[in-house]
Formats: sequence, structure tokens, C-alpha cells
Amino acid sequence: TTEVAVISMGQTVSGHSERVGGDELDEAIVDYLRRSYNVLVGYASAEQVKLQIGSAYPLKEELRMTVKGRDLVTGLPRTVEITSQEVRQALEEPLLAIISAVRGTLERTPPELSADLTDRGIVLAGGGSLLRNLDVRLAEETGVAIHRVEDPVSCVVRGAGKLLDGRSDLLELMALEDHEYPEYS
Repeated sequence: TTEVAVISMGQTVSGHSERVGGDELDEAIVDYLRRSYNVLVGYASAEQVKLQIGSAYPLKEELRMTVKGRDLVTGLPRTVEITSQEVRQALEEPLLAIISAVRGTLERTPPELSADLTDRGIVLAGGGSLLRNLDVRLAEETGVAIHRVEDPVSCVVRGAGKLLDGRSDLLELMALEDHEYPEYS
């Protein structure tokens, strides 16, 4: 999923959850290869394509990659070459859903917080933020500066850990005692 939130003074002011994330990007690549080349590839191969040559905005130098799959007509193994431009085209629909979620959240943000967004920008986190030039595309689409956290893949887990470290009452609430749930013991 893509989670978008405007946070002020420790509270979510405006937010939206869109059921589009890395898996949907991979699925879009699988669908594109099936439609355009009549080749079926697995989701692991599609993810490798996304990671190696995927982008949300044109690259200075477009990339190419060889992809192995199964020819849907003959049933035999087949190799095709795909470009980063084609991958970007394949990713366009899910990217538009993500952009729409960000724009919608910004539009629902109270005007008094818009200055903060202009000053501080948007912070990207999570594995999806690693897509090449997603920050450039979002900045162009929203007019707001975009920043990617240092370690986007593990930042959510580390943040949850910090929250739990300082919140013993929260830990107590989450702790399950064996005698409370005997069927799961």
C-alpha cells in the first residue's frame, strides 16, 4: 500500500491509504510483458526489472535489460530486451494512483499548514520510494520539494521500535499473556 499523511504537532492532519505499492508495480510489469511481447515472467523477475531499470521519470540515459520468460504462444523459454522507457510506460497507471493519493492529501490539508509543506517538503519512506526518479516526478506533479529518508526500507520498523522503546504502557497493552488466550498457547 501507499500511505500518505500530513503530520503536524504529532497528529495526522490529513491522510490517505491507497492500495497500490510495490506488488502492483511488479504486476504492471508482468502485464506489460505479456501484452507487448507475449511473454510470461514471474513476479520475482518483474521486481528485478523494476529495481534495475524502472523509473518514474525519464532518465538522462535510458537503460536496457534482458528478461527471460515463457513464450505464451509456443510455451518455450524466450528472452526479450526491455528498456527503462517501456518499464516507465508499464508503471504509469499505478504511479498515477500514487500521485493522485499524494495530491488529494495535499488538497485536504488545512491552508495554515501549506506553508510548512512548502518550507519542509515531503518525506518519502518505504521500499517503493527507491524507484528511480520517483522524487523528481512527485516534485514536478506537486510543486513541493521531496526528500527520501536515508534508509527507506527499514525506517518504518526502526521508527516503530523507537516508539515501543519509550512506551512501556503501549508494550503492556500489546503483550499477550498465555492465560488470556489458552487456545494459542
